[in-house]
Amino acid sequence: MNNNDTHSLLVGYLLWIFGFIGAHRFYYGKPISGTIYFFTLGLFFIGWIVDLFLIPGMDRQAGERFKSGRVDYNIAWLLLGFLGVLGVHRFYLGKWITGLVYLLTAGIFGIGILYDFWTLNTQVSDANRGMA
Repeated sequence: MNNNDTHSLLVGYLLWIFGFIGAHRFYYGKPISGTIYFFTLGLFFIGWIVDLFLIPGMDRQAGERFKSGRVDYNIAWLLLGFLGVLGVHRFYLGKWITGLVYLLTAGIFGIGILYDFWTLNTQVSDANRGMA
């Protein structure tokens, strides 16, 4: 069993509130189903409600899949989820140039935000391995 606690149940449930756009699925490293939720409003709200019970399992899987380090996944995801258009999550990751670009372009007109929903776990993992 892996004691690597990279993702939080509390953050998962906070993002579940916005789950009809797939936020919690992106958070737990499921970008394909997150995108499906994004375009179908959480599978017409039915999948969103079912996920209320699936989040603990998604949390365990994320803990096994991702590595902890100096950059906290939870902080990065909360910054993306609530301040993404300002690029605050990119500043947190040490990506100052793209953070400024996001700040000046509202997250590159929203497209960059969707890109970061797809890749934030990888960006945090890379930063924790010293690759970013």
